[in-house]
Amino acid sequence: MAGFMKVATYLVSALLGGLLLGIVLGLVGGMIMVGVLALTMLARRDWVPVIYNVRSLGVRRWTTTVTALGLALVVFVFTTVLMLATGVHETLKATGRAENAKVIRKGSQNEVQSGVQPEHLRLLSSEPEVATNQEGKPFASPELVVIIFAERQNAKDDTDGTNLNVRGVGPLGLELHPPKSLEGRMFKPGTSEIVIGKKLAGRFKGMTLGDSVHFARRDWTVVGIMDQGGSAYDSEVWGDVDQFMDAFARRPAFSSVTLRLKDKDAVAALKARVENDPMLSTLEVQSEIDYWAAQSEATATFVNVVGLFVAFIFSFGAVLGAMITMYAQVAARTREIGTLRALGFRRRAVLVSFVAESVLLALVAGAVGCAGASLMSMASFTTMNFQTFSEMSFKFHMSPAVVVASFVFAVVMGFAGGLLPAMRAARMPIVRATRGG
Repeated sequence: MAGFMKVATYLVSALLGGLLLGIVLGLVGGMIMVGVLALTMLARRDWVPVIYNVRSLGVRRWTTTVTALGLALVVFVFTTVLMLATGVHETLKATGRAENAKVIRKGSQNEVQSGVQPEHLRLLSSEPEVATNQEGKPFASPELVVIIFAERQNAKDDTDGTNLNVRGVGPLGLELHPPKSLEGRMFKPGTSEIVIGKKLAGRFKGMTLGDSVHFARRDWTVVGIMDQGGSAYDSEVWGDVDQFMDAFARRPAFSSVTLRLKDKDAVAALKARVENDPMLSTLEVQSEIDYWAAQSEATATFVNVVGLFVAFIFSFGAVLGAMITMYAQVAARTREIGTLRALGFRRRAVLVSFVAESVLLALVAGAVGCAGASLMSMASFTTMNFQTFSEMSFKFHMSPAVVVASFVFAVVMGFAGGLLPAMRAARMPIVRATRGG
């Protein structure tokens, strides 16, 4: 039975894969065909005026509006998904600074999995690429990152919560990651004081200014709420690295070391120096921007796969709606098609005209969908970072690449919905068309 199910699964997968491949190849072939015909018509100047298609859409307002709204809804979903994935990427990318380098253990995917020894910190601090502050101290910050479970503010029981990142930093760490603004004050080294990111404030028990929260067998007092400019740090809890190492029993290893470099282009030189040093060869050096950009890959990929799958499922319905509308347009305009042919317009001119009409409708829908999705930029979203399995807040991000991709998606839907009806219109005999069918 198990063997039969496996064979059946393979057959279904092959059929679905073949069907999808056939659809893609058909669309690509159709686009090439229509594109060649359109270029030929432009060269010979025998195309149907575009104003004809615009007026045709305006005359049939009800069907045009319903179809456009269906297409716009799909474009809205598609654009929102891309904004979601882009928001994850931009939030984590914004966490890094071009002049900083992140050092973790080689083979580790993130700071939580990493371990850097105190001897490594001493050697890294003495590297010539590392900058110094006004007091002559090297800009090297050992950091400890641990995951804790936090209960939500209105939790019904002690299981209603999520994972949060707790980051221990030293005095120089605050200079390497300065907050954009701070409500209250920064924690004092050597005390059980913490500051929290603004995205955590009021959402979890104890996460309010002046309140206390319990983790790692100790009560911690919230003395500040920091704004890190929309970066991943806005979803973290910060405290003194030495206090956290004692509370979490993590001595002697840190999670990572952050370095400020004399030149932002010195990362490659530092990386080569570390790789060639037997005492440091177990470590990996990355620019801080590259490190945080890599942290977004798993989450962004998950959002893209799930969201785009939903969008493509919706797109089949939208394409079907556009196709039905265009078939209805062809049936209602049989005499018009006959008249166009009688006036001397060739079959290819009619074909390209109806495809252009469908694409034009899709472009309008794309603009409406993108405009609606742009409003999502004002909203924030909370999800799990699949690299660290901790919660992260971010905003939807509209970028030029997202807009271009959304309009391309709209054009493809319009083309797919209009191609078959356009072919039917082009094949219609002149005599039968002028008689109304």
